[in-house]
Amino acid sequence: MEQQPLSLADHVCLAIVVEGRTHGWAIVRLLEPTGELGRIWSLTRPLTYRSLDRIADLGLVKRTQAGRRADLTVTPRGRRVALDWLEQPVEHVRQVRTEFLLKLALRSRVGLPIDSLVLAQRAALASALDALTTVTAGGDDPVAVWRRHSAGATRDFLNELARSTSGVAALRRRRLISRDDDSPEPVA
Repeated sequence: MEQQPLSLADHVCLAIVVEGRTHGWAIVRLLEPTGELGRIWSLTRPLTYRSLDRIADLGLVKRTQAGRRADLTVTPRGRRVALDWLEQPVEHVRQVRTEFLLKLALRSRVGLPIDSLVLAQRAALASALDALTTVTAGGDDPVAVWRRHSAGATRDFLNELARSTSGVAALRRRRLISRDDDSPEPVA
């Protein structure tokens, strides 16, 4: 029987556990609509626990009983899976609003720079953004107009991120600022 790929919820929960020992309720709080990550994309408590069960069943995290709660720690394989996912640009323009923003937030939380992902994302979507922003077919069709404007806004967003992150990377390369000035050390 072929194993189903990890869902977005599975990947997000796994990436949170990569930050360090945690427990389910702390992850639920991060992903609720008012949580730090929930403002980007929220997940209900039952779906969060379902994802935590799944990644534990797959051996990506380990549970240890700590009093009344089960603490979660990432396994070496789970760390590799999470960090590989955090390196991958999204495939579709529509995924920038959720998955890409989540990856940026999660990379920052574990101390990974965002500049490499931003550049990879711009490259991955370049031809799709060109096609969507130059298309004139559809005229006044609301869907065509939405797609054209959405693609243009996405391009502007990625360009702005690239300008701001490349400036930080260039300063760091010239040793004008240290890593501590803008982010914690990456997780090993």
